[in-house]
Amino acid sequence: MPLPIAGGGPIDADVVVVGAGPAGCALAARLSEDPARSVLLLEAGPAFTRARDFPAEIRSARSLAATDPASPLNWAFTTELAPGRHGPVPRGRIFGGSSAINAGYFVRGRPADFDGWAAAGNAIWSYDAVLPFFRRLEADADFGTLPGHGDAGPVPVRRVAAHDLHPASAAFAEACRDAGFAAEPDKNGAGAEGVGPVPLTVVDGTRVNAAMAYLLPHLDRPNLRVQGGSVVHRVLLAGRRATGVEVATGRTTRVIRADHVVLSAGAVKSPHLLMVSGIGPAAQLRAQGIEVHVDLPGVGQGSSDHPSVAVAFRSPPATGRAASSAVEVALNDDDVEILCYTASFEQLVTGAGDGELALGVGLQRCEARGSMRLTSPDPDVPPQLSSHYLTSDVDRRRMRAAVRLAAALLASAPFRRLGASAPAEVDLGTDRALDAWVAQNLSTSVHLSGTCRMGPDRDAGAVVDELCRVRGIEGLRVVDTSIMPTVTTRGPYATAIMIGERASDLFAAP
Repeated sequence: MPLPIAGGGPIDADVVVVGAGPAGCALAARLSEDPARSVLLLEAGPAFTRARDFPAEIRSARSLAATDPASPLNWAFTTELAPGRHGPVPRGRIFGGSSAINAGYFVRGRPADFDGWAAAGNAIWSYDAVLPFFRRLEADADFGTLPGHGDAGPVPVRRVAAHDLHPASAAFAEACRDAGFAAEPDKNGAGAEGVGPVPLTVVDGTRVNAAMAYLLPHLDRPNLRVQGGSVVHRVLLAGRRATGVEVATGRTTRVIRADHVVLSAGAVKSPHLLMVSGIGPAAQLRAQGIEVHVDLPGVGQGSSDHPSVAVAFRSPPATGRAASSAVEVALNDDDVEILCYTASFEQLVTGAGDGELALGVGLQRCEARGSMRLTSPDPDVPPQLSSHYLTSDVDRRRMRAAVRLAAALLASAPFRRLGASAPAEVDLGTDRALDAWVAQNLSTSVHLSGTCRMGPDRDAGAVVDELCRVRGIEGLRVVDTSIMPTVTTRGPYATAIMIGERASDLFAAP
């Protein structure tokens, strides 16, 4: 059953965490391990006390129904992917956040990603520094007892065994190996990149989201409270200190006081809340009639993400073992990732479809940087997002090469034996034709990061320091993927939880 909305007057807490997504769940759970610290976690969507109470489309790893813009469990933001082309940016509005609506893909960032953060002035986020927190969070059923892994953490990690792979996944893995790509059995290790099984937070077909992993086992803690249906409108400030939040529960708006406020609302809502609270680019705030408390020009600016396209193909219906997840195998090659989807996106979202499958092709390291623009002082009006994808020659060239690689894999012997058809609708003949096809089919991997990026004092665009503290405001932190200086070259879900884990150990700092 849903957790009740707390009644009565203002609620005081040592720490208020805004957003029960991956980072927020990890942070709230770890902070509340100290019985002397009271923690209140606020979630805009519904919260639940038992795993079986989550809606079926949230529990099933074979469903992406909640990513539909019409779903009430989705914030349903949109972005301008490129000039003239807009697309959805689904973000979870439910206990567990986006970990409750994604495909369960749980791959760490690469060591070079974190060492790059450290080189940019965030020394405590190097790979060696964050590795203990990746180990702490996981219960890896396949590699948990090996160095660099953990087997006792709250997050279950599984890979689909080779003999259980969907036929398309097996053909894809074979095609990649035949093409000369190395085997990568452990994508959460630090070895060479290649083709291998995707680590998943899926157990017996159930998507285990961050709330299930971190919070459901600890809801009996007297110092931990969770409120669903609580939409935070703004951070309350007294001078240069955060004192709490203004939150709407149904038709009631009230104030919650706290010694510390942590925004873990995600890479869209966290910067948006800063802006409507008077923290952000001064010109944007003044244009909307918002009093400027701190001029932080980097709020909402310079974000990074992974542009993607789906290369569709047809394959005979699978017989025997059915896939338990939307994606089972991935190829990683420097700045390209190709995922083999075991169902069409239409089927995964709506339950309908005609058996069309797809290779999802993503650029994992691109030059494009996105932006966010405030369009209203009303916190219920979403900001305008722009991704600026494929605006550089380098990114366009890399995307062409990635699509051509996907097409070549689909034309290989393993797929021919499967009876799969190559993508006839993709015009590979000329760069101009392929660019036009990519532009028409461009999408996002929904890995938005860096909208409140961390950095040293010398970085004029940094919003938080390496301790996650918002510059110019005491008692206010941001803890989610918005603080990432650049998006990791693998999907950021595992990194988001690591950020919550890491931040909990940093919280002793004033």
